[in-house]
Amino acid sequence: MDTAAITDSFDSRTEDALSWIGENGGWLFDFFRSVLEGVYDGVHWLLQFPPSYVIGIVAALLGWRLINALSGVLIGLALLFCAVMGLWPQTMSTLAMVITATLLALLLGIPIGITAGFSRPLDRFLAPVLDLIQTLPPYIYLLPAIALLGYGPATALAATVIIAMPPAIRLTSLGLRMAPREFIELGQATGLTPWQMFFKIRLPFAMPSIMAGINQSIMMAFGMVVIAGIVGSGGLGETIYGALRTLDIATSINAAIAIVVLTMVLDRLTQAAASDKRGDGK
Repeated sequence: MDTAAITDSFDSRTEDALSWIGENGGWLFDFFRSVLEGVYDGVHWLLQFPPSYVIGIVAALLGWRLINALSGVLIGLALLFCAVMGLWPQTMSTLAMVITATLLALLLGIPIGITAGFSRPLDRFLAPVLDLIQTLPPYIYLLPAIALLGYGPATALAATVIIAMPPAIRLTSLGLRMAPREFIELGQATGLTPWQMFFKIRLPFAMPSIMAGINQSIMMAFGMVVIAGIVGSGGLGETIYGALRTLDIATSINAAIAIVVLTMVLDRLTQAAASDKRGDGK
């Protein structure tokens, strides 16, 4: 059996399919590109417009509110350290990319997760699909995105949204199934409508799991945004990619430190928010 011929045939058909989609659906992908870049540009402008110390103060206040005063001070100083290293524009570009991708992933993933939480067949169908998405190497999603959307932030966003969706879907679905049976029966006995049952019983019990899904989506988005630097996404990922090509070790280390700082800040804030929701559920 000539496996090489089979592989060549599959590759040829894949390329033909992408070419056909690009030629016949170009207007649609141009629209998606405009929407993605428009949302990203708006978020980016909101983060770039204030001085760095204003963003640092806002982050510190969030840390104080969600964790404690010491954590708030450390979070604010950690972000300002990125400005001290001369990487503030790139840091805000990366933060804008992560926020935009995560918001889009949650807008798509949470409704799917809610539906899967009520539908066992859909949940069973989604399980291997989500496994496949999380198992494939992340850069795989950049290749068709480049073919259909070209280079730039839109391509990075599309690939990052795909990577960030599975945790939100899984943990939202899981959270909705975690509502205690006795509470469901009590709601049915008191005559709650399905919508009332959802908002008053299922959703409050699901919130800690949903918040954990948001945290994991953010972490997945960070990993992809760095990889997406190779497609001209801007930010720290592109800085690291450019520094590696020119063997500028110092710049790559500084950018890596900025990514670690940004990741830790968002991780701590979202974990604290999830803990608050868990405490409210108690």
